Amino acid sequence: MRQVLVTGGGSGIGQAVARDFAAMGDAVTIAGRRLDALEETNAGGKMRMMQVDVTDEASVKALFDRPYDVVVANAGSGHAMPVTKMPVEVWNDTLAVNLTGVFLTFRAALAEMPAGGRLIAMASIASLKGGANLAAYAAAKHGVLGLVRSLAIEVAKTGITCNAVCPGFVDTAMADGAVRNVMKMMDIDREKAEKMVVSGNPMRRMITCDEVVAAVRFLASKEASMINGHDLSVSGGEI
Repeated sequence: MRQVLVTGGGSGIGQAVARDFAAMGDAVTIAGRRLDALEETNAGGKMRMMQVDVTDEASVKALFDRPYDVVVANAGSGHAMPVTKMPVEVWNDTLAVNLTGVFLTFRAALAEMPAGGRLIAMASIASLKGGANLAAYAAAKHGVLGLVRSLAIEVAKTGITCNAVCPGFVDTAMADGAVRNVMKMMDIDREKAEKMVVSGNPMRRMITCDEVVAAVRFLASKEASMINGHDLSVSGGEI
């Protein structure tokens, strides 16, 4: 039985990933800021729930009272706004959650991770390209990809792998927030806003959580033992 940690496990992709590992019989720990959200993910199951702020070093360290075979650094958030209107606090908070949080999580994980362990970062298509009004988020996710590629080299001889999953817009509350933001900024209805949000995806639709889960499941598997430092795009071909 593998020991699995999923940060940001209270909703969206993190929730789907945690439930998938649990369904496979793994011992799953879910971490997040809100206990009520973690309880919803667990839904009366056997997952271990821990409150954490991934931007706080001591809080992250407390998660690692045991070694984990798989660590999915999924916690993240984003704000859409032009650079000219972005307060430095928004910039700093975005980098803290999306980049520093991954660094703190992976650094703590490696202290006791066994050979053959799996580090998986939830990056984004924004780690592969820029986007208007997404400067802070894209910068943070580009940083995640640099961290993953560098760390993959550091751990390669241990049999541990470090990879990133890079989804486009996934049908989650975060994507819904992006749609509502476009509606407000452009003064358009929801249908038009949704089309704009997914316009970069050649398949012209939202990605499902299950499609992202499948990528995580593969990278965590024995079959992925020689995939290291890779960015796995789940985006319908968006570039």
